[in-house]
Amino acid sequence: MKRIYKAHILYTKEKSRFEVLENGYIAVDDGGRVAGIATSLASLKTHCSSRCETSEAAAACDAQWHDVEVVDFGNRLLIPAMNDMHVHAPQVHNQGVAMDLELLPWLQNYTFPEEAKYADIHYAERMYRRFLHTQWLFGTMRSCVFGTIHTESTRLLMKLYQEAGMGAWVGKVAMNRNCPENLSEDVEAAIEGNEQLIAEFNQPDALVRPIITPRFVPSCTPELLKACGELANKYQLPVQSHLSENTSEIAWVQDLEKESTCYGDAYNRYGLFGQTPTIMAHCVWTSGNELEMMKRNRVMVAHCPTSNFNLSSGMAPVRTFLDEGLQVGLGSDISGGHDLNMFRMLTYAVQVSKMHYMLDHKNAFLTLSEVFWMATKSAGRFFGKVGSFEPGYEFDALVIDDEVLHPEEYSLLERLERFICVGDDRQITHRFCRGKEIKLPESYLLTTSGNLSK
Repeated sequence: MKRIYKAHILYTKEKSRFEVLENGYIAVDDGGRVAGIATSLASLKTHCSSRCETSEAAAACDAQWHDVEVVDFGNRLLIPAMNDMHVHAPQVHNQGVAMDLELLPWLQNYTFPEEAKYADIHYAERMYRRFLHTQWLFGTMRSCVFGTIHTESTRLLMKLYQEAGMGAWVGKVAMNRNCPENLSEDVEAAIEGNEQLIAEFNQPDALVRPIITPRFVPSCTPELLKACGELANKYQLPVQSHLSENTSEIAWVQDLEKESTCYGDAYNRYGLFGQTPTIMAHCVWTSGNELEMMKRNRVMVAHCPTSNFNLSSGMAPVRTFLDEGLQVGLGSDISGGHDLNMFRMLTYAVQVSKMHYMLDHKNAFLTLSEVFWMATKSAGRFFGKVGSFEPGYEFDALVIDDEVLHPEEYSLLERLERFICVGDDRQITHRFCRGKEIKLPESYLLTTSGNLSK
């Protein structure tokens, strides 16, 4: 046994309710996985021993309890860490900028010019360190990340995640049409760059791995989409992209891919829609055949509420997705979204669902346990056994000191809700990823001039 942590523990095995252990204990093994969870040390030991299949294993388990360190966090909360299922790392400089445009003009006027700057590796390092620093502040320990078309800058981003000890699927973006010339890459070069990153980073159980990332159908020719699908199949890598975000975008896809029955089918025809694990961001206008195809192919939704509002895209029908059994996570989607704090995404997701409810009064709006589950256990499935404190799950966790929020006046669940709604990064005192405490590398600290060192 590596270590035991004591705190007020809250997590969601199921989306319908929280598990709450007042003054509970979690045992974490040498592999960074939860070995057991209980309300007392005695019951924790019994629980861990009961999971052993042989007497020899039980004896070995008992031996691990000698001199095991117990870390007592006192009156603090211990919760699973956050997962950001859709985020554009190179857009960090534009965060909170150009919030008065719709999707397509926003891409042309702000996003593409910014991403072109990542041909400069020095600029990329400065911005990517800023990005990871902010993710670390807010307790986001796993992410599905878009890079740019630039192989070296994407390699740098992956190495910085490795340095930080945080988990990520990182994608070198594929684009070769309807984009600036300096962000267009021919099919051969796109595949060659991806294969370089795959050779270097695609290791089993690695925290940082590559993901196949066609930006979206309008920016990829059929030849490039086909090549991306073949690459995903060849290396059995997951896929990420955008789907049915904006009505103008959907009409554009219908014009470009006339043989497709819907936007999702335009991916499906090229092996990019559940043939390997797939996450599609937004799905604001997904319904009918597209929804059925997502269910059949087990495609995951990354719900990005702030981005959908900021870019005038609409309100994703998340209650419908959950009722239909789709896997749903939450994404910040900067810089379409303006906030990298994933706890805010929980609040925004509830608010979006309430607006849906006000329109028809048919579908119940989302509950706190549902959005918490979406951000932790549901999202965590994309990384393996992540996002819960059940035995066998990787210990990704945050310790919350909410002393400034008057915890003595509230129940444990109310304390968690208040932190989600009105707390900030100053209340996060410890961050863990796969059992290792993640502390900010010195190279990420702000200098007195306000620029990141290095």
